Amino acid sequence: MAGRKIIVIDDSKVIRVKVREMLPQGNFDVLEAKDGKEGIDLVRQEHPNLIMLDFLLPKLSGWEVFQQIQASEELRKIPLVLMSGRKEEVTEKIAEPFEYFEFIEKPFEKGQLVDAIKSAFEKAKKPRQPLKVVPPPAPAKETAPPPAAVTTGADAAKIKALEQKIVAMQREMIALKKQVAQIKAFVLKKVK
Repeated sequence: MAGRKIIVIDDSKVIRVKVREMLPQGNFDVLEAKDGKEGIDLVRQEHPNLIMLDFLLPKLSGWEVFQQIQASEELRKIPLVLMSGRKEEVTEKIAEPFEYFEFIEKPFEKGQLVDAIKSAFEKAKKPRQPLKVVPPPAPAKETAPPPAAVTTGADAAKIKALEQKIVAMQREMIALKKQVAQIKAFVLKKVK
């Protein structure tokens, strides 16, 4: 296994360090990326032997990175382990069973990581069928607002901007909660 390159794409330094520490010493060259854009650029540049990809990332989401990997005949052959603190984030976009990549839920232990990596290598060998992507939910049927709720163009733009901020804040809260749980697990493990 010497000389194998693993790219860990995760916005959490704790997870990147944890993965590096869990791998057998000296067998892997572990490259790190802190966001999706940096990650996909590194994958294209380095052509690693394994990709470990967080699903919730800044700049380019894990979902977008995953789609770019799958769109490339060459890159989609690389064993892939998707990581997330919430499996629902992944299954909202990709239907189970996960035939061509492995999924691991955070936080994880060394044994789980090793098993996920072995499974990812086995799944990467399978002949490819078209990827099953869950279609996005149909947009809700819009109805005309009651006369009292009619808004001007400026008000509508402000509302849309606020809604976008709320979505961004919700993503940040999820990421922060995930990181707090990871830090807590890491600290508890070190205290034992």
